[in-house]
Amino acid sequence: MTSVESTELSHKMISRKKNIQTTNQRVARTRRQRGYNWEDTLVKRFNAIDGWKAFRLGSPSVGLPDILAVSTMENVIYTIEAKSGTNTTLRVPFDQIQRCLKWIHTFELYKTRKMIVAFKFSSKKRIGTGKYEHRELREFFKIWDEKYPVTDFICTYDGDTYAMHEGKRQPLKLESCVMPFVKKPKVR
Repeated sequence: MTSVESTELSHKMISRKKNIQTTNQRVARTRRQRGYNWEDTLVKRFNAIDGWKAFRLGSPSVGLPDILAVSTMENVIYTIEAKSGTNTTLRVPFDQIQRCLKWIHTFELYKTRKMIVAFKFSSKKRIGTGKYEHRELREFFKIWDEKYPVTDFICTYDGDTYAMHEGKRQPLKLESCVMPFVKKPKVR
Protein backbone atom coordinates (compact mmCIF):
# COMPACT_ATOMS: atom_id res chain seq x y z
CA MET A 1 0.00 0.00 0.00
CA THR A 2 1.38 3.36 -0.97
CA SER A 3 1.44 6.31 1.39
CA VAL A 4 -1.22 8.05 -0.74
CA GLU A 5 -3.52 5.00 -0.49
CA SER A 6 -2.85 4.80 3.24
CA THR A 7 -3.67 8.48 3.68
CA GLU A 8 -6.91 8.11 1.66
CA LEU A 9 -7.91 5.09 3.75
CA SER A 10 -7.23 7.04 6.97
CA HIS A 11 -9.36 9.96 5.74
CA LYS A 12 -12.22 7.59 4.83
CA MET A 13 -12.08 5.94 8.27
CA ILE A 14 -12.07 9.31 10.04
CA SER A 15 -14.97 10.54 7.88
CA ARG A 16 -16.99 7.39 8.63
CA LYS A 17 -16.31 7.73 12.36
CA LYS A 18 -17.47 11.37 12.30
CA ASN A 19 -20.68 10.35 10.45
CA ILE A 20 -21.42 7.69 13.09
CA GLN A 21 -20.80 10.20 15.91
CA THR A 22 -23.04 12.78 14.21
CA THR A 23 -25.82 10.19 13.79
CA ASN A 24 -25.53 9.09 17.43
CA GLN A 25 -25.63 12.70 18.61
CA ARG A 26 -28.73 13.37 16.50
CA VAL A 27 -30.49 10.26 17.87
CA ALA A 28 -29.65 11.23 21.46
CA ARG A 29 -30.90 14.79 20.87
CA THR A 30 -34.18 13.46 19.40
CA ARG A 31 -34.66 11.15 22.40
CA ARG A 32 -34.06 14.00 24.87
CA GLN A 33 -36.39 16.31 22.94
CA ARG A 34 -39.14 13.66 22.95
CA GLY A 35 -38.79 13.34 26.74
CA TYR A 36 -38.82 17.09 27.26
CA ASN A 37 -41.94 17.48 25.09
CA TRP A 38 -43.80 14.80 27.09
CA GLU A 39 -42.85 16.47 30.38
CA ASP A 40 -43.89 19.86 29.02
CA THR A 41 -47.24 18.45 27.84
CA LEU A 42 -47.97 16.99 31.28
CA VAL A 43 -47.09 20.26 33.05
CA LYS A 44 -49.39 22.19 30.71
CA ARG A 45 -52.23 19.70 31.30
CA PHE A 46 -51.96 20.08 35.08
CA ASN A 47 -51.63 23.87 34.92
CA ALA A 48 -54.77 24.10 32.77
CA ILE A 49 -56.84 22.76 35.71
CA ASP A 50 -58.04 25.09 38.45
CA GLY A 51 -56.37 24.28 41.74
CA TRP A 52 -53.37 22.44 40.27
CA LYS A 53 -49.81 23.62 39.76
CA ALA A 54 -47.07 21.58 38.12
CA PHE A 55 -43.38 22.23 37.54
CA ARG A 56 -40.58 20.61 35.59
CA LEU A 57 -37.79 20.28 38.11
CA GLY A 58 -34.76 20.01 35.84
CA SER A 59 -32.40 17.56 34.30
CA PRO A 60 -31.90 14.05 35.70
CA SER A 61 -28.39 14.95 36.80
CA VAL A 62 -29.71 17.11 39.65
CA GLY A 63 -31.48 14.20 41.37
CA LEU A 64 -35.03 15.54 41.15
CA PRO A 65 -38.23 14.01 39.79
CA ASP A 66 -39.16 15.06 36.26
CA ILE A 67 -42.35 16.78 37.46
CA LEU A 68 -43.87 17.91 40.75
CA ALA A 69 -47.65 18.41 40.64
CA VAL A 70 -49.58 19.84 43.59
CA SER A 71 -53.17 20.63 44.47
CA THR A 72 -53.44 22.40 47.82
CA MET A 73 -57.24 22.50 47.40
CA GLU A 74 -57.38 18.69 47.17
CA ASN A 75 -54.39 18.17 49.49
CA VAL A 76 -52.53 16.09 46.85
CA ILE A 77 -48.92 15.93 45.70
CA TYR A 78 -47.54 13.81 42.86
CA THR A 79 -43.95 13.23 41.88
CA ILE A 80 -43.90 12.14 38.27
CA GLU A 81 -41.30 10.34 36.23
CA ALA A 82 -42.14 10.76 32.53
CA LYS A 83 -41.11 8.21 29.90
CA SER A 84 -41.81 8.36 26.19
CA GLY A 85 -40.56 6.45 23.21
CA THR A 86 -41.11 4.57 19.99
CA ASN A 87 -40.32 1.07 21.32
CA THR A 88 -42.84 -1.50 22.54
CA THR A 89 -41.48 -1.24 26.10
CA LEU A 90 -40.28 1.66 28.23
CA ARG A 91 -37.91 1.09 31.16
CA VAL A 92 -37.77 2.95 34.48
CA PRO A 93 -34.49 2.61 36.42
CA PHE A 94 -34.80 1.91 40.16
CA ASP A 95 -32.88 5.06 41.15
CA GLN A 96 -35.52 7.25 39.49
CA ILE A 97 -38.23 5.55 41.55
CA GLN A 98 -36.21 6.03 44.73
CA ARG A 99 -35.69 9.69 43.91
CA CYS A 100 -39.42 10.30 43.42
CA LEU A 101 -40.39 8.37 46.57
CA LYS A 102 -37.94 10.42 48.62
CA TRP A 103 -39.71 13.59 47.50
CA ILE A 104 -43.25 12.46 48.33
CA HIS A 105 -42.09 11.34 51.76
CA THR A 106 -40.60 14.78 52.33
CA PHE A 107 -43.96 16.53 51.97
CA GLU A 108 -45.85 14.91 54.86
CA LEU A 109 -48.40 17.75 55.05
CA TYR A 110 -50.23 16.41 52.00
CA LYS A 111 -52.90 13.81 52.68
CA THR A 112 -52.46 12.10 49.29
CA ARG A 113 -48.88 11.56 48.13
CA LYS A 114 -48.23 9.44 45.05
CA MET A 115 -45.28 8.57 42.88
CA ILE A 116 -46.53 8.24 39.31
CA VAL A 117 -44.81 7.08 36.16
CA ALA A 118 -46.31 8.62 33.02
CA PHE A 119 -45.71 6.54 29.89
CA LYS A 120 -46.27 7.75 26.36
CA PHE A 121 -45.90 5.30 23.49
CA SER A 122 -45.50 7.31 20.32
CA SER A 123 -47.79 6.85 17.33
CA LYS A 124 -44.82 5.59 15.38
CA LYS A 125 -43.10 2.34 16.28
CA ARG A 126 -39.43 1.95 15.52
CA ILE A 127 -38.80 -1.15 13.40
CA GLY A 128 -35.20 -0.45 12.42
CA THR A 129 -32.61 2.27 12.12
CA GLY A 130 -34.58 5.28 10.92
CA LYS A 131 -37.57 3.08 10.01
CA TYR A 132 -40.97 3.39 11.65
CA GLU A 133 -44.50 2.08 11.25
CA HIS A 134 -47.75 3.77 12.31
CA ARG A 135 -49.59 2.67 15.45
CA GLU A 136 -52.02 4.11 17.98
CA LEU A 137 -50.59 6.64 20.45
CA ARG A 138 -51.01 5.33 24.01
CA GLU A 139 -50.56 6.90 27.43
CA PHE A 140 -50.47 5.11 30.77
CA PHE A 141 -50.19 6.56 34.26
CA LYS A 142 -49.05 4.00 36.83
CA ILE A 143 -48.83 4.49 40.60
CA TRP A 144 -45.76 2.96 42.22
CA ASP A 145 -46.88 0.60 45.00
CA GLU A 146 -44.47 0.75 47.94
CA LYS A 147 -45.26 -2.83 48.95
CA TYR A 148 -42.85 -3.84 46.17
CA PRO A 149 -39.10 -3.57 46.55
CA VAL A 150 -37.74 -0.76 44.41
CA THR A 151 -36.39 -2.25 41.19
CA ASP A 152 -36.08 -1.45 37.53
CA PHE A 153 -39.39 -2.01 35.81
CA ILE A 154 -40.89 -1.78 32.36
CA CYS A 155 -44.26 -0.91 30.90
CA THR A 156 -45.38 -2.45 27.62
CA TYR A 157 -47.32 -0.85 24.79
CA ASP A 158 -50.36 -2.77 26.13
CA GLY A 159 -49.99 -1.19 29.59
CA ASP A 160 -48.67 -4.27 31.39
CA THR A 161 -45.90 -3.71 33.93
CA TYR A 162 -43.04 -6.00 34.87
CA ALA A 163 -40.27 -5.88 37.45
CA MET A 164 -36.84 -6.67 36.06
CA HIS A 165 -34.75 -9.12 38.12
CA GLU A 166 -31.44 -10.34 36.70
CA GLY A 167 -32.62 -9.61 33.18
CA LYS A 168 -35.91 -11.49 33.58
CA ARG A 169 -39.44 -10.08 33.67
CA GLN A 170 -41.71 -10.74 36.62
CA PRO A 171 -45.31 -9.47 36.64
CA LEU A 172 -45.74 -6.25 38.60
CA LYS A 173 -49.32 -5.19 39.31
CA LEU A 174 -49.37 -1.41 39.40
CA GLU A 175 -52.63 0.49 39.69
CA SER A 176 -53.51 2.95 36.95
CA CYS A 177 -53.90 6.53 38.12
CA VAL A 178 -56.91 8.54 37.05
CA MET A 179 -55.34 11.87 36.25
CA PRO A 180 -57.20 15.11 37.00
CA PHE A 181 -56.92 16.23 33.38
CA VAL A 182 -58.72 14.76 30.42
CA LYS A 183 -56.55 12.86 27.98
CA LYS A 184 -56.52 13.95 24.37
CA PRO A 185 -59.30 12.33 22.37
CA LYS A 186 -58.18 9.59 20.03
CA VAL A 187 -57.94 10.70 16.42
CA ARG A 188 -59.06 8.11 13.92
